[in-house]
Amino acid sequence: MLSSFPTLLPFLLFAFVASITPGPTNILVLSNSARFGLAAAVPIILGACASAAMLVLLVGTGAGSSLTQWPQLQTLMQWAGVAWLSFLAWQIYRAPAVAIATATATAQAGQRLGLLGAAGLQWINPKTWMMALAVVSVFAGVGEDRLVHVMYLSLAFFLISLPCLGVWALLGAGSSRWLRSPHAMQRFNRFMALLLLGSAWLSALA
Repeated sequence: MLSSFPTLLPFLLFAFVASITPGPTNILVLSNSARFGLAAAVPIILGACASAAMLVLLVGTGAGSSLTQWPQLQTLMQWAGVAWLSFLAWQIYRAPAVAIATATATAQAGQRLGLLGAAGLQWINPKTWMMALAVVSVFAGVGEDRLVHVMYLSLAFFLISLPCLGVWALLGAGSSRWLRSPHAMQRFNRFMALLLLGSAWLSALA
């Protein structure tokens, strides 16, 4: 396998670094896990990981080239993503200051990001598309095995990103022990909101 796919091991390292380092999705996983429990982060993790892996597969089959041909589309997607993340940050910031036990018991499903929301976040994020383009360009290689390599890359990215985001969910669940008072929960919500807002705008302006 490795003899016919020499870029697989370097890609595994890339996928790990790309998935474990802080970003908007990681922060959303951490926040939802801390506020609503570990189970609340599972749909976000599955949606984000599956969507990013699907983008790698689609780009490998030729989709996504319009991002490099039409810079205006990339800009539109970028600011749509920033607007959505800013809205999510505002919702987190203004969340009621209730203790973690109360928040977990009373939170409604509509107040959470969820699987579809996390998946949609990847689709409108041009940086995810560009990451997929880079992955295919650098690691897929050329020749008759290229499509098979793309399928392996997509599957590998999914399998690696799952535990990486799971670590962030565990961190969020572990932090809930310090969120037993409404005041502590309010400070946590506002800190997460500012982190999410900062990551969104710094990513857009980078």
